[in-house]
Amino acid sequence: MTVHTYRVREASELLGVSDDTMRRWIEAGRIDAVKTDGRTVVAGADLARLAQEVARSAVAPAGGSTGSRSARNSFAGLVTRVVRDTVMAQVEIQAGPHRVVSLISREAADELGLEPGVRAVASVKATDVVIEVPGARA
Repeated sequence: MTVHTYRVREASELLGVSDDTMRRWIEAGRIDAVKTDGRTVVAGADLARLAQEVARSAVAPAGGSTGSRSARNSFAGLVTRVVRDTVMAQVEIQAGPHRVVSLISREAADELGLEPGVRAVASVKATDVVIEVPGARA
């Protein structure tokens, strides 16, 4: 079994935090790291655990709890763009390093007050999700 490791810069990009934040977390013992060939690396499994911990501790959206729902893939972030026409609205949310785009009714966008700078949560429920591993051979 291959142990995947990530350099501090890669790990911080994956979690959407600064390199300094990742280094502080390492120094505080929030995640283990080792020096390899003069570079500090963290194990992929430890990084995955920390990613889940960070996601669980994320601030709930304005208005309180997200309540109960069947969609398990939620991305909290800021609305960066809203394009409205007479019937539909295209809404873009930047959630850490992830850009989420949704097409919703204009009526819904107006009722939610969606404008750039508004905090929002994109909840995704799909029957097909494509998983890609960069550099992997099929």
